[in-house]
Amino acid sequence: MLLGGVVTIAAGCTSPHEDGTTLTFWTIGREGEAVVKLLPEFERLHPGVQVKVQQLPMTAAHQKLLTAFAGSSTPDLTQLGNTWLPEFAALNALEPLQPRVDRSTVVKQDDYFANIWATSVIDGRLVGVPWYVDTRLIFYRTDLLKAAGFDTPPRDWAQWRKVLAALSRPQDGVYGILLPTNEYEQLMSLALQQPEPMLRDGGRYGNFRSEGFKRALAFYVDTFRLRQAPPITNVEAGNPWDEFGRGVYAFYFSGPWNIGEFRKRLPATEQDDWATAPLPGPDGAGVGAAGGSSLVIFRHSRHKDEAWALIEYLSRPDVQQRFYELLGDMPARRSAWDGDGLRHDPKVLAFREQLEHVKPTPPVPEWEQIANEMQLVAAQAVAGALSIDEAAAEMDRRADRILEKRRWILDHERHGTGAAP
Repeated sequence: MLLGGVVTIAAGCTSPHEDGTTLTFWTIGREGEAVVKLLPEFERLHPGVQVKVQQLPMTAAHQKLLTAFAGSSTPDLTQLGNTWLPEFAALNALEPLQPRVDRSTVVKQDDYFANIWATSVIDGRLVGVPWYVDTRLIFYRTDLLKAAGFDTPPRDWAQWRKVLAALSRPQDGVYGILLPTNEYEQLMSLALQQPEPMLRDGGRYGNFRSEGFKRALAFYVDTFRLRQAPPITNVEAGNPWDEFGRGVYAFYFSGPWNIGEFRKRLPATEQDDWATAPLPGPDGAGVGAAGGSSLVIFRHSRHKDEAWALIEYLSRPDVQQRFYELLGDMPARRSAWDGDGLRHDPKVLAFREQLEHVKPTPPVPEWEQIANEMQLVAAQAVAGALSIDEAAAEMDRRADRILEKRRWILDHERHGTGAAP
């Protein structure tokens, strides 16, 4: 079953097509287990086409995809996390898809969340079609807020600070929120709410010394300084679901996958005691990070038409609704949210609202590396080893070093000279 970090899953109950087309479709994580349940209908609609699904574990997927590209052994299509798209686009590994979208009667661009769609547009080229989406917002204890005199969740940073102060009793081991110091997504989401981008000059340099980012960093660091969050990593946090249920934290900053976790892990008597809400922003409703995965076709595919037909099928609103029912991955298309499972679920509605207010992360291949360095420096600021200005300068220094090769390539492409070292 497991060989070289790849699990091959038979799609449906069909036998191999001796004279037909076999599409190779790589998935990452749990998606492969769910998608195979959708494929028998696709194969019925496309006689002679069989889909062979390979499920890559998250820990090995990135290296497996790079190795496949280097060895010219890429699949016909795969899912790619939105932060990986710039890297594979820079390698010229992905088939441009805008011409196919323009001719499609199924994939309708205006039905997608605008800034989710934008994550698949790299250097002006559409290289993927959003498959499912996620973003991070706040899970909160409605009963604890109400007991403290707050009938609604906070809508801006000033209200959020006031609520956190009222709910924090650090002397008793009780805090307003859990913000693991080794996770960059929380600080990144606060930074995306600022008018200045985190990288400048076309992604050539860090922009962490901007006033906007320093404002976000100060709010983040102050949450620890005021003892409204414990300065611990996610490993030290133990079981966050149980801690949330026990009231150790009133707020939990996370994504849609945790709706199912809280429903599974908290007793039925506590299910009405928690809810979700969009992120508060500096002066009003906040912006979240545009996350999720897109479906892409590799340039080396010999079955691009069939691969596109599968993308169209998986993009149908009814199929996206079924995918959500199977796995809980939220649809990328607005019309898919009209299904009963999404439209009438109060825990989900905040995500629908937040998805209209998201921003893509900087579209450079090096972004995940930069974000990890950003968080390492932020942890030093939380510990009191660096001031806000010192931390911002150090983040810029690290980002500029990581982006050095990118600057070299872009500058030489502009002048039409040389090759990358």
